[in-house]
Amino acid sequence: MRDFTDDLKELRRRVGDAETYLKIGPTRARLVELEEHVARPDLWDDASEAQRVSTEYANVRDDLEMFDALAEGIEDLEVLHDLAREEDDESQEPDIVAGMKNLETRLAKVELHSLFTGEHDVADCIVQINAKDGGVDAQDFSEMLLRMYERWSERRGFSISLNGVSEGAEAGILSAEVTISGRYAYGLMTSERGTHRLVRISPFDNQGRRQTSFATVQVWPVMDDPDVELVDADIRMEVFRASGAGGQHVNKTSSAVRLIHEPTGLVASAQEERSQLQNREKALTRLKAMVASKVEEEREVELAEIAGKQAQVGWGSQIRSYVLQPYQMVKDLRTEIETGNVAGVLDGDLDEFMEGFLRWRRTGNN
Repeated sequence: MRDFTDDLKELRRRVGDAETYLKIGPTRARLVELEEHVARPDLWDDASEAQRVSTEYANVRDDLEMFDALAEGIEDLEVLHDLAREEDDESQEPDIVAGMKNLETRLAKVELHSLFTGEHDVADCIVQINAKDGGVDAQDFSEMLLRMYERWSERRGFSISLNGVSEGAEAGILSAEVTISGRYAYGLMTSERGTHRLVRISPFDNQGRRQTSFATVQVWPVMDDPDVELVDADIRMEVFRASGAGGQHVNKTSSAVRLIHEPTGLVASAQEERSQLQNREKALTRLKAMVASKVEEEREVELAEIAGKQAQVGWGSQIRSYVLQPYQMVKDLRTEIETGNVAGVLDGDLDEFMEGFLRWRRTGNN
């Protein structure tokens, strides 16, 4: 009978680490408080507060169930191993090996939680995609990125809603703004903030030449109550017809709203509602979150400079290349992670890149 003592000790250590970064003690106490909140008969008198409490309750409960399953799993394996060793029962080896592999797989998912160190990582996020250098190819690339994030959201069970889109004259999109909703949506999507580069034989070039095009992705957390006041005189409003990518109009009236914050140049859009007034309110909330996030980012840059650390604005530099010709490769220029499965990545298979970025970020390289 093989001795798995060292392997089990390592798994036990990792489960112990999970107890620390998931803050299991305080989390159990918080669950008791939340159970009292969700049981209140007047909970839904304030719908937004009720939604916040219900979401937190579900997240806390899921974390505890996940950890308790891990703790129970390692304990069962240790007992099975001890009994098998005492009786020198080799027939138990396959069950122990299978149990350890299963536990390692579940631990890997849990350990992702330890990488979310940002204040807003758990939040939903606002994502803007803008075509840059490359003409029609850049506009087409921007639409490819929009679809990539739509498919990625579907894969993770997140919801994604289109806040606004500006279509290209010939193909693709000039810009698009979406909101992605799901636990850790912002933390995961921070990996996408930056300039994306596409190299391919242009389908829009009659001579079939290779074309390099660029698109930028900007990401902000959704904040329930952004701690920022905006001056009305600093905000310019534009109205447009709500539409989806590809020219499918939601309605034929100019009810969609785009707000431009003149001092920062930040832009927020909303087109979900049929009322222009309601869309303006949604766009204003998003704009406040963007400005608040920018203020926080500038503060972090200032502190980093004081500490003597070279700071970089994340979305202002090239982060990833997508090469379709003369070879097939997607490469992240920060983490050096790469794959030849370009079609898979453009179809939303982004987890390896996102998790790699979070690990890279934790080392302090950014």
